[in-house]
Amino acid sequence: MGTRSTCLLMTLCLGIVSVSSEELLHRQKRIWIVESFKIEESRPGPYPYVLGNVHIEKAFHVSFYLLGQGVDLDPRGKLSINKDTGDILVHGELDYELYQILKLTFEARDTSNNAVDTRLGVEVVILDINDNPPVFQRNTYTIKLNESTSQGDFVTAVVATDKDQSSTNNGTFDLKIVSITPTPPDNLEFFLEQSDLTGIIKFKGCLEYEKSKKYTILVEAKDRGEVVQLSSTCTNIINIEDGNNNLPVFTGQTGAGSIKERDRGDVPILRLQVLDQDSKGTVAWKAKYTIHGDKDQNFRITTDPDTNEGVLFVEKPLDYKDGSQRNLSVSVENEVPYFSCKVKGRPAMGLWDVVTTVSLTGERALLSIRHLTVTVEDINDPPIFTPAIKNVMVEENVEVGWYLETFTAIDLDRNHGYTFKYVKGKDPCDCVAVDTKTGKITTTKILDRESPYVKDNVYQVTVFAIDDGYTVNLVKENTVYAGHHELLLKVFDLQGQGALHNLSVTVCDCSRVASCRMRRATGSKIGESAVGIVIAAMLLLLGFLLLSLLLTFKRDLKLIPLDEIYGEHLLKSNIEIPGTDCKVPTATILQVDSQVETKAAFQPIKGMSVRKPAMFNQSIILVHTGHI
Repeated sequence: MGTRSTCLLMTLCLGIVSVSSEELLHRQKRIWIVESFKIEESRPGPYPYVLGNVHIEKAFHVSFYLLGQGVDLDPRGKLSINKDTGDILVHGELDYELYQILKLTFEARDTSNNAVDTRLGVEVVILDINDNPPVFQRNTYTIKLNESTSQGDFVTAVVATDKDQSSTNNGTFDLKIVSITPTPPDNLEFFLEQSDLTGIIKFKGCLEYEKSKKYTILVEAKDRGEVVQLSSTCTNIINIEDGNNNLPVFTGQTGAGSIKERDRGDVPILRLQVLDQDSKGTVAWKAKYTIHGDKDQNFRITTDPDTNEGVLFVEKPLDYKDGSQRNLSVSVENEVPYFSCKVKGRPAMGLWDVVTTVSLTGERALLSIRHLTVTVEDINDPPIFTPAIKNVMVEENVEVGWYLETFTAIDLDRNHGYTFKYVKGKDPCDCVAVDTKTGKITTTKILDRESPYVKDNVYQVTVFAIDDGYTVNLVKENTVYAGHHELLLKVFDLQGQGALHNLSVTVCDCSRVASCRMRRATGSKIGESAVGIVIAAMLLLLGFLLLSLLLTFKRDLKLIPLDEIYGEHLLKSNIEIPGTDCKVPTATILQVDSQVETKAAFQPIKGMSVRKPAMFNQSIILVHTGHI
């Protein structure tokens, strides 16, 4: 106590050299701390009790007073002093977290004149007890952790504080993991590193989404109190996000794997199936396909977002003459890099020995590869003329039957062995004839240079070469329901001229064969009397026809002008042959070529398509006329 007072005196002397000795003595008395008392916070009582006594010599005829914190300053009413004895009394609990030291002034006053005889400083130190547990900033921490996270990386951090005195055991605490739910597998261990008030959670080994999608980690903060130890906990929810640790693997393919030449690619060639054990719908599951060996970039492949299948299309029309097959390969990977982790050893100290594999996109060494063969089907190409335009010089008024030119067409479809014939197209005055077999062109009328059909001394004739591939197939898709359908069939040429035809189609249920027969029977069932009337009418009509033949003296055979075929009129033809409604192709194929002069389409029903008709091409002869 004497040492402490001397130090204060020295400090004061250095600061007030010029004051008088009386003033110095007065100031010394005011700031000396002659007594220091200690109170344990939250003492249970009973109150009041005597904390201690301030003793001074020559205390006759004096009264004692106490001023400052705890008396007339906050916390008010906690302390008082007996004026006669100098005993200091405590009247209630004190909180260390609010006041660590109470500073007061003790005065001894003369009872005769109330003059201050002695003034001293008094300190009351509040002692901390372990009445506050360490508390976390948050009760629950929720984070997402990708499966591909490497061991030792930061997972999450927790922070706790203790209101007790930090320099004591009451305010010092330890952090630790007390439970993990579910229990991690052998290749995974969570641990906590503490730095002052913060605990950082990390892990050793490898995360596996397939073994557990979530871990709940309970962390405890417990102080080091000597009498009693207080603690609290917080919950850490670790949601594991599925990483790409499973590569997709080809399991099969569906589809014909073939395409007709010159198809534009609206219909898939085939579909590739893959298996990926990662979570469906995540980027670790979504497949990405790459085509290899397609030097001309004839194909493209897309991913079905629902099934993850690879769907192969033709990007550029193929030509059968370049080969009947196309060989290529397709690799599959995911949208994010592949990652794998395997534990090789578990040393006692430090991180474990693990082997990780990271594959960037496009690395074929780890990818599943499927080799494909696409078959190109030959279709009916139109015959072509070489050259397509010929100029013929002829004098006007030559006799009928004059030879003009011979057109020769070649057919590129050597494998089919189609035959073709030559027919006349544009011939405004019907002045020429075309041999259907040889393509020889001769005159049928006198050519007149002044004819209105001759422009600039040129008369233009068009000749067609038509092969005998003369068919259109109606194809039913699987989406078409059984029943009766009325279709509208349109046949038109490249000039946009066409005609509409009604087409009735009955689709039968294969599982109920009798339904088709019942439909036919119902549709053809008429009364016996009606049958007799129809037969009588047919016999009457036949009689009229025979009579007209007998009365005919001259047989007049008239060919249908070919310009009507080429123009706005179409020949109607219906061919009915036996068939089955069950065995129909499932692929929808509508082939249209830029060189084809006729097209076929139908509407309005969805799910049916028309196959390609016969092919033909045209050539033009320009007959230059002159005076004889």
